[in-house]
Amino acid sequence: MIRHDIELAIIDPNTLMRMGLQSLLEEILPKVTVRSFPSFDALMGDTPYYFAHYFVSANIFFEHATFFREQGYKTILLVQNDEQAQRAGLPSIDVTQSESHLVQQILKLREMGNRHGGHSAANEHRPSNMDSRSFRTELNPQMQPELSLREIEVLQLLVKGLTNKEIADKLDISQTTAITHRKNIQEKTGIKSLSGLTVYAVLNGFVNIDEI
Repeated sequence: MIRHDIELAIIDPNTLMRMGLQSLLEEILPKVTVRSFPSFDALMGDTPYYFAHYFVSANIFFEHATFFREQGYKTILLVQNDEQAQRAGLPSIDVTQSESHLVQQILKLREMGNRHGGHSAANEHRPSNMDSRSFRTELNPQMQPELSLREIEVLQLLVKGLTNKEIADKLDISQTTAITHRKNIQEKTGIKSLSGLTVYAVLNGFVNIDEI
């Protein structure tokens, strides 16, 4: 049976790490299927060449570097320090950072994906990479809600980390009004979490990724 949906793989022996990253990816990429594996053997026992991207722990990567290097930029290293990232020489995510920083790193990887196409023959038999479908499925202009100029201003400040009070002071409005705008944004977009709103704001051009 041919599978047409985009699937991402997380390969990490740490159960909490897998659960946390899977939850975050599913939240910011609702059109994507995220699957997790506790070991390299578990991945190989599934459909190892199918996944659009591999989020793999540094230890597992270095133990099975040949396989993951063959996947090129579809491999994303989960690191805890710069040394691990430099040794691998591949895209990486610092898993010691806060959720907001993780979202930022994932979005930067999306930009990197725009500069890299397929990297091995095996890639021809898999779905296109993360930037080409998993993100763009969220960008159909006919499905995007229309935010007011004020709501866009509130959204821009919200994803930059400002509190309701700080937003109110910045825009010279009451805190109650700021909260109301925030609720309206959530209702119009259908997105409740800050990480989800951050992705929405970046992908719709309301903020630059370097501003968050």
